[in-house]
Amino acid sequence: VIRRPPAVICYICGCEFGTKSISIHEPQCLKKHQENDMLRKHLRRPEPKKPEVSPIQAKGFYDLDSLNEAAWISAQNQLVPCDICGRTFLPDRLIVHQNSCKPKPAM
Repeated sequence: VIRRPPAVICYICGCEFGTKSISIHEPQCLKKHQENDMLRKHLRRPEPKKPEVSPIQAKGFYDLDSLNEAAWISAQNQLVPCDICGRTFLPDRLIVHQNSCKPKPAM
């Protein structure tokens, strides 16, 4: 059985990264989040908070599943629903989506 290397979910965007890459990605993702201030007021999202997960062992290791679950929930809370179709997007992507979103025809 081939095992995938452990992955960590970014608490800002919800994407998966390797355990070595996440420390490089998070500062870049936070920098992108600062573009939030340029969005219209109703699309702005609150500053993301890094989920706190306590070490589960005396050695200081984290429960990767708990950490990923908390990060996934945090990332999902950043999403904004489209007023037209109801799908959720990151606020900067919602603007692009709404340019091409059309209401579903009534059946």
